[in-house]
Amino acid sequence: MIQVRRIGYAVLETPDVERQVDYYTDVLGLSLVARDNGRAFLASKQGQQAVVLERGDTPRCTRIGFQVAPDTDLADLAGELADEGIRSELRNASTPGTGTLLAFEDPKGTVLEIFSEEKMLPVDPGLCGIGPLKLGHVAFHVADINRIVDFYQRILGFRVSDWRENYFVFMRCGPDHHTVNFVEHGGHVKLHHMAFEVKDWGEILRACDYLGGKKIHIIWGPGRHIIGHNIFIYHRNPDQQIIECYTGLDQMKDEALGYFEPRPWHQDQPQRPKVWPADTYGNYWTGQRPPAGFGD
Repeated sequence: MIQVRRIGYAVLETPDVERQVDYYTDVLGLSLVARDNGRAFLASKQGQQAVVLERGDTPRCTRIGFQVAPDTDLADLAGELADEGIRSELRNASTPGTGTLLAFEDPKGTVLEIFSEEKMLPVDPGLCGIGPLKLGHVAFHVADINRIVDFYQRILGFRVSDWRENYFVFMRCGPDHHTVNFVEHGGHVKLHHMAFEVKDWGEILRACDYLGGKKIHIIWGPGRHIIGHNIFIYHRNPDQQIIECYTGLDQMKDEALGYFEPRPWHQDQPQRPKVWPADTYGNYWTGQRPPAGFGD
């Protein structure tokens, strides 16, 4: 079936595109690379697409772009999806950096746009803001986590990296510990958070000061997660969506060996995919769990 290699971009609807453009450029430090029919396209400082903004009545994530290998025949994938009873559509490029797309819905209604070729986009050399390297992962509340896990494993080729008990799953499509997370909470479906990778701990420190200078409060962090072991901070964008900036996420360099890159803070040696208890701390350094209302 489909073998997703990496996450490309997230498409966000927002009631105020201009306000979000200001945030993603001036605060997060993405580059505005194009506009088209009210949409805005933003790329990381590496020139990879990261965020697409569109006008909508309610802030939400409507589509996610995933890249497959360059030699993949999208028409063949469409036929395989049809055999699974999944309707899909080949579309012309909807973003500046991609060519033909194969679009279909996952079980929670998010449109997935599969592309095989991406061109690097010209970025503003004078970028300010945090300046992430890439969109690293997206997380969603879902109504039926087992159905979602089955779909992403069986249809898209994702692997489970870790579970928190039976309600929060971390899934990978490449060496990064997770590219998507799903949490079953309250029976509703919505974006939980989006996460952007920065270079190192020094960049996290700089991001903290930069956010403080913009009077944007960090709602959790700095800290180090136990599941995934990344250093993190979280804040909210103007649509009140949670944005994570992180560095040092666990890496699985060899799928056959099946363990994450050895690090001194791993609880197990070697650290393999596992089910963590529900009371696992969210912050390894302080023993904190997420603040009240986080991600609700």
